[in-house]
Amino acid sequence: MKKTLNDIDVNGKRVLLRVDFNVPLSADLKIVDDNRIIEALPTIEHLVLHNAKVIICSHLGRPEGINVPKMSLRPVVARLAKLLQKEIGFIEDIKDKSCKEILDKMNSGDIVMLENIRFYKEEEENDKNFAKLLASFADIFVFDAFATAHRKHASSYGVAELLPNAIGFLVEKELEMFNKVLTDPEHPFVAVLGGAKISDKLPVIENLLDKVDTILIGGGMAYTFVKAIGGEVGKSLVDNKSIDLAKQTLDKAKECGVKIVLPYDNYGADEFTASAKRKCFNSGFFAKDFQGMDIGPHTVKAFKHIIKDAKTIVWNGPMGVYEFPKFKKGTYKIAKCIAKSKAISIIGGGDTVASVQELGLEDKITHISTGGGASLMLLQGKQLPCIEVIEEK
Repeated sequence: MKKTLNDIDVNGKRVLLRVDFNVPLSADLKIVDDNRIIEALPTIEHLVLHNAKVIICSHLGRPEGINVPKMSLRPVVARLAKLLQKEIGFIEDIKDKSCKEILDKMNSGDIVMLENIRFYKEEEENDKNFAKLLASFADIFVFDAFATAHRKHASSYGVAELLPNAIGFLVEKELEMFNKVLTDPEHPFVAVLGGAKISDKLPVIENLLDKVDTILIGGGMAYTFVKAIGGEVGKSLVDNKSIDLAKQTLDKAKECGVKIVLPYDNYGADEFTASAKRKCFNSGFFAKDFQGMDIGPHTVKAFKHIIKDAKTIVWNGPMGVYEFPKFKKGTYKIAKCIAKSKAISIIGGGDTVASVQELGLEDKITHISTGGGASLMLLQGKQLPCIEVIEEK
């Protein structure tokens, strides 16, 4: 078990808190969705309540190591201050001498936020000297940025190697939920997998074969499976390098007694556009000039029937081309079905989460993961570097 906030004494200590405040901003730099900030509040409030001097570190966007004004964390500072009803300091340049002066003046319970850590190229390089600079700001490091847990960056992995450390409440919750479904799930256990990249999902299937009862396949990845069993997929997305592995995966699932359910029908389009002509095809019988864009009505009905009886559900990846309204209906219908289910449900991945949020179904899902890539790695059975480096209790 990793050390948590409840295992460390932060009274009067400087705590460097790595969070994920990579929130979406509008063209006029207003925060569109503050959920990532709200998710971090329990950890921040705990630190303040226990008299820590809180130094918050985050990234926003992909500035590629340069100062990009539109990716500044200033809007985040303003929103966090409003949510906490508390003044929050801001450090524009951690390499400037004013940084140390601000930190030296902090009192217990104060909060200071550092500017976008990815304004420095050393961050994504996990530069040791840069990590040492960040570590020099604090006595303790707390990692609560689950969405970055799979990346060895200076402000997460690098600093954790240099300071006494622990995980925050958000990361603790994420790990508890995934541990439950991956080690002690209630059955029937159903995994719903979609999205475009089959290469990401094949390791997930491999890892889940001794845990789940049924795997439902949708999205672009489904067409490689259909191709692997000899079906005609027209111009649908196919990863030719993964065809043999997809066939082997289907065979292995059968050996393990796990049912993999491919789409029975799909909506196809004559071009990859939002306004494309839509036509339904039986799976494996696409017209040669059409490409798969969403699961069809018979597939939705079959998937719903299986989901209805599940006791545990893990869902990662949309069922169709989610960016086009005409082809997001399958994803929406599966989202509504999972929300109605009485099962323990965990969802992850950007478009998957977005579908639930757009439908206002967040409260109907047991756990919505804040980390797409990180949650995918856990489902693949891999270790997260930024969690592994945290001290054991």
